[in-house]
Amino acid sequence: MKIVVLDGYTENPGDLSWAELEKLGEVTVYDRTSYVEAPIIAERIGDAEVVITNKTPLTKATIDQCPNLKLVAFLATGYNVADYNYCKEKGIPVVNVPTYGTDIVGQYAAGLLLEICSHFGYHDQTVKAGKWQNNQDWCYWDYPMIELAHKTVGIIGLGRIGQTTAKILKAMNMKVIAYDSFQSDAGKALAEYVDLDTLLAQSDVICLHCPLFPETEGIINKENIAKMKDGVIIINNSRGQLVVEQDLADALNSGKVYAAGLDVVSTEPIKAENPLLKAKNCLITPHISWAAKESRQRIMDITVENVKAFIAGAPVNVVNK
Repeated sequence: MKIVVLDGYTENPGDLSWAELEKLGEVTVYDRTSYVEAPIIAERIGDAEVVITNKTPLTKATIDQCPNLKLVAFLATGYNVADYNYCKEKGIPVVNVPTYGTDIVGQYAAGLLLEICSHFGYHDQTVKAGKWQNNQDWCYWDYPMIELAHKTVGIIGLGRIGQTTAKILKAMNMKVIAYDSFQSDAGKALAEYVDLDTLLAQSDVICLHCPLFPETEGIINKENIAKMKDGVIIINNSRGQLVVEQDLADALNSGKVYAAGLDVVSTEPIKAENPLLKAKNCLITPHISWAAKESRQRIMDITVENVKAFIAGAPVNVVNK
């Protein structure tokens, strides 16, 4: 069986091993192929039966050029860059890794919030630049220090990751409220479910942990920002398209939103013209919430199991049944 990995570098920049996958067939790994539709994608797939991708797109045109293709496996939870409905028509299962980074993504969301509240990195830089040793007082702080205890955090999307973030922030004595179209007993044990307008009005901090659906796209927009408290903090390490970026930039620059901590943007890599790059109090990291070695190893392990299950005739984690 021929297996092609189209964009393996972000999954495995050299600290993991493809050895378990190589036990299943003849494996060719490309670090990068293309993040837009291009002839090279079909060329590299060739006569392979299994294609493994993360962000390299698989369009109808590409699929039609690969008649041997029998399985599409994603090194991720998201699979929207593949035409999975057309794959279904062709009898090609599309499989993903549904759960691998719950703990690390929740940890990262809390980390973005803590950086905004205490500015660890900034103050470290000022100390090493000599500001402390030349300071007339025994301490200084160049930004307001914010205590989170007894403030309200609103979590939009209280699934596995949202619940992990809720546990962390609840342990810091924050009040947790949540908005989700699906309410679970596990969620009720961690947060008070409220409607969206109530969450927007009551939250000192808003964390986005919802999937990208038509009803959640652009959920952070000027109309909803107007419903928020003055000085709210917004955290997003879910999907960049949940935010109308110009609206958030305007709110940051006006002070309506005190700060934002973002690990995702609408187009990645970020474009030079993205208004958030010049917005006040906007912390942006390059989509790395998921990237701890431990979580990437889980992606590798689950992907290998996905391919094994397909070979055995009983595919799992199929998203286009």
